[in-house]
Amino acid sequence: MNEPSKPSEPSTPTEPSPLRPSTFLIGGGWATPVVYEPFLRAAGGSAGAVPRIACVIVDEGEGDGERQFARYDAALRSAADCAPVPVLVPIGGRFDVEAVSDVDGLLVCGGLTPAYQDAFAGCLDRLPRLLAERRVPYAGFSAGAALAARSAVVGGWLLDGVAVCPEDTAEDLDEIAVREGLGLVSFAVDAHAAQWGTLPRLIAAVTRHRLSHGVALDENTLVEVAADGRAHVSGLGRAHSVRPAADGGVLVRSYGAGESFPTAGV
Repeated sequence: MNEPSKPSEPSTPTEPSPLRPSTFLIGGGWATPVVYEPFLRAAGGSAGAVPRIACVIVDEGEGDGERQFARYDAALRSAADCAPVPVLVPIGGRFDVEAVSDVDGLLVCGGLTPAYQDAFAGCLDRLPRLLAERRVPYAGFSAGAALAARSAVVGGWLLDGVAVCPEDTAEDLDEIAVREGLGLVSFAVDAHAAQWGTLPRLIAAVTRHRLSHGVALDENTLVEVAADGRAHVSGLGRAHSVRPAADGGVLVRSYGAGESFPTAGV
């Protein structure tokens, strides 16, 4: 079931709490450097220094990691004065949480989402604690956005053998898969919603796995989840909120730039 989008109050993101910085979720795409600006402002930089941004990329080899980093490096530098730092994790390898020890922000990039979940599987509890202790904001781009959830939608295109989204969005999986994520946000996340047609996958994940909330992001769209739990939308596209309905269906509402929505129960 779809409800028409209702305007919500334009809002300015609240200040992060002393205990936890905001979390930034980007739905993919490369056309809008402005979606990185709130994250880079939050990263700041000690004593006025240029902020150092760790860019975590699962490296599939043959120069892929270096090529991907060059794209993120250009996008970040076009948004603000910063110093991106490549953190390349070989496919099948594990992310070392000490990579956040001397940086001002952590950007977990895009690629094969199950490989990112594998790379972070050994630090799903420890990394969020370190980010909070060191006041390091987290940004997730596509796969990195999916990983930010406690219940991470990592791919798939079939529900009980029935196609619910295009096969080329499957992330090398068949049945829709939900795995443990970082728990930085309370809702499940999917990306490339309008461009790849992944909103039906998120709807299927919410219903099959009894998730309380999911958000599918269009490309070039940012959702900033502030410390108070409210989500603020900016960029070119929309964020599509999916919640279970009392009749066993779902309620879908879409929010555009300048709008916000609660991430807890309504």
